[in-house]
Amino acid sequence: MLEQATRPDLLQWPFVARPATHVIGWRDGLAIDNATFQNQIHNWRQLLAQSTGTRYALFHTDTLSFAAALYGAWLAGKTIYLPSDALPETCRVLADEVDGFIGDFDANWHPLRLHAPTALVDDAQWTPLTPDFPGLVVYTSGSTGQAQAIPKRLAQMANEVATLEALFGHRLGDTEIVSTVSHQHIYGLLFKVLWPITAGRPLHAQNAFFPEDLKRIVPARPWTLLSSPAHLKRFPEQPTLPDTTQLRALFSSGGPLPADAARQTCALFGQRPLEVYGSSETGGIAWRQPEADPALRDDRWQSMPGVEVRASDEGTLEVRSPHLPDDMWFAMADLAEISDSGFSLHGRADRLVKLEEKRISLDQIERLLLASGLVTEARVLVHEGKRQRQFIAAFAVPSPAGRIILERDGKTRLNAALRENLANAIHSIALPRLWRYLDAMPTNAQGKITVTALAALLDKPALERQPGNIRPTMPEVTEVERSERTAVLSLRIPENLLYFEGHFPQAPILPGVVQTDWALALGRRCFALPPRFLGIHALKFQRVIVPGATVTLELQHDPTKNALTFRLHSDGSQHASGRIMLGA
Repeated sequence: MLEQATRPDLLQWPFVARPATHVIGWRDGLAIDNATFQNQIHNWRQLLAQSTGTRYALFHTDTLSFAAALYGAWLAGKTIYLPSDALPETCRVLADEVDGFIGDFDANWHPLRLHAPTALVDDAQWTPLTPDFPGLVVYTSGSTGQAQAIPKRLAQMANEVATLEALFGHRLGDTEIVSTVSHQHIYGLLFKVLWPITAGRPLHAQNAFFPEDLKRIVPARPWTLLSSPAHLKRFPEQPTLPDTTQLRALFSSGGPLPADAARQTCALFGQRPLEVYGSSETGGIAWRQPEADPALRDDRWQSMPGVEVRASDEGTLEVRSPHLPDDMWFAMADLAEISDSGFSLHGRADRLVKLEEKRISLDQIERLLLASGLVTEARVLVHEGKRQRQFIAAFAVPSPAGRIILERDGKTRLNAALRENLANAIHSIALPRLWRYLDAMPTNAQGKITVTALAALLDKPALERQPGNIRPTMPEVTEVERSERTAVLSLRIPENLLYFEGHFPQAPILPGVVQTDWALALGRRCFALPPRFLGIHALKFQRVIVPGATVTLELQHDPTKNALTFRLHSDGSQHASGRIMLGA
């Protein structure tokens, strides 16, 4: 445990002692001062104190609004349930566990909202938080594939904030916190909300989901970047990067950062990434940083202060930590090798995998595919594609109903039908990107389906079954990431796309009008857009798209301006971009 003198005390409302003009954070370039923040907390406390029940689900895309609601709920004695998304299936499950909803949930769930502000509460009403109070419930996938609720006492989070400040506080100094990750999971919550507010560092309310966002948000003052392997692996492909001259530290968590990605990150940002290893159950466990020369990287992890680790008889990691609810050893599914200079990780011992910072149950995906009625057998695995990006590949034997769709409408339609069955139950990153439809699963001499046999099928081109002379008019779409106003889609362009015909005979390329039409059509799938097309601004075409290509489509919806901004890019180069204007 850390000494009390080194602990910025989360439980004592440290921001209350700071001046009213102290900057808590920034929103759209405007400073939010301490007085305004405390007033919002007090408003939430009053609203929640008048509301029945003690358990509330909180989801908000704006970090400062999220933080005010969180602290207000704790001040009112409410336990906050922290979902990672607001998908219909997530809300349906939450409805059986909580007494109400707060924030950016669909109106069907009657989320609580603030009304007119009241006068600022006086200092006497800021009663210290109780260490044993179960202030938070986070979620992760269990071994059965069902969401598992993990309660967190306030003392656990206070201990972790103290650990982070003792370990990294001198590196950050008075920097501002900029993030590409959400606060709706334990990493983002600690690093972007609880730690900076407790330590007095300003945070930026919006997430830098796109490179353009990061460039816009980065201040002309010292800053720290919170990111993840999913984002850092994509930055080398981006033509737009922020000014990094005042970047003081860069954190990555949610999964191991490949050595190549760490090297590229260091070259792009001028900072060696600080990787943090932990889990929803344990909180932070360890950290590592590549050598000054990333080629000499040491993959061993260093335990955080107060954290003990050991290997079980089965070779899996066990942890004892002040970030846990008790002094018992906690058994993990990560295979580990312990040495005097740290420990190294060697994969997981179960079928739960980390994919772009999300814990995914392969068993759950297979069960959902079988429940669709469109397949009789299903197997999924994690496949590593270009640039060390991992994604889900699915192998299925169609049922009679699935076979009809495959023969009549083609593979793309069956893909879409199966993804639709998955979409409301799993995170978008877990949706399969590669599909192989088989007459029977490949087996070895013992009748076992092996990963090696399935992976070999990915080296063969997928069979496109198109009815008669019908040719596709849309790409194969895989949703990579999505939030309230942003979406990232992977588009595979079919070689036999109808629009390649005559454009051009000797060297077919995708027409620009098709690219803009797809951006609008897919934007309507992702967002509730106004119905009327008014025009396109800043339209540019920089690089052609050829048959068989896979490109990334980034969409950003600005409802205040009725605008949909799109960008098509691949391999570090931009194909097209523009801003579509819409109206009622």
